[in-house]
Amino acid sequence: MSGGGADAQATGPQPRPPALEPRFRPYRPWESSSGRSSSGESSSGESSPAAGDESPLKPFFAGQPKSLSGIALRAFCLGLACAASALCLTAILLLSSSPVWRVPFFLLALSTFHFLEFWTTAERNTLVASVDSFLLTANWPAYGLAHMAAFLECAVVSVFFPDRVWAPHGSGPLLVALGLGLVLVGQAVRSAAMLEAGASFNHKVQTKKAGSHTLVTTGIYGAIRHPSYFGFFYWSLGTQLVMGNVMCFCVYAAVLWAFFNGRIRVEEAKLVEFFQKDYLDYRKRVGTRMPFIQ
Repeated sequence: MSGGGADAQATGPQPRPPALEPRFRPYRPWESSSGRSSSGESSSGESSPAAGDESPLKPFFAGQPKSLSGIALRAFCLGLACAASALCLTAILLLSSSPVWRVPFFLLALSTFHFLEFWTTAERNTLVASVDSFLLTANWPAYGLAHMAAFLECAVVSVFFPDRVWAPHGSGPLLVALGLGLVLVGQAVRSAAMLEAGASFNHKVQTKKAGSHTLVTTGIYGAIRHPSYFGFFYWSLGTQLVMGNVMCFCVYAAVLWAFFNGRIRVEEAKLVEFFQKDYLDYRKRVGTRMPFIQ
């Protein structure tokens, strides 16, 4: 018989220590915060992912408005288009005298524009940033058809009529420089306007005043009323000057003027409703800087 000291070992079966709960658990969107699935089954059992409809992260899943995979894919494609067009543009300018460099220039300008549309929204108006913030399908199909027409006119003229004189009195290089300036200034003004307005900016005309909606009258808004429209208006016309698109320049000018003239009237009716005398005073002080749009 052994002694009854502290070193004595029990001869019977020993109870197993309780299993420790892991400090960190993998996220399962179909489970609620209580650790049980919405169907009533325990988290350790089989649970249905279909219950994930109630997850607060649902908008970020694939196929949803804020889909992270959709945002990543669009950003990747725009970056690829930007890099490829920049390389083609540089190669054509260095290795040939063909005017076809205007085609990759337009693709470069477009990919930069659409990337910045999302980035500025995500940077200063994060809560509303979504797949649609890239504006890739805005005003579809008219928007897509307009760009296809620009590509087509430029490509046909550059390939089949490379010696065409499209500017009077040899002013072609001057008009190209002017167009490039309009593209740069227009893009800078639009992006600056979106960053400065922050949560008060939206790609869609708002019919109800949100709690974060304030009247911005300082910075770029102190010099230009509707600076984002100003930026896009002159950016678009600048691209057509650089491309030497006579027909598209005229059509772009007419369509953009009609579009913004009508949109500003509708938007300002709501802004007067939201801010009343403050907006009326602001409208008297600051112009749109677009021709014949008061």
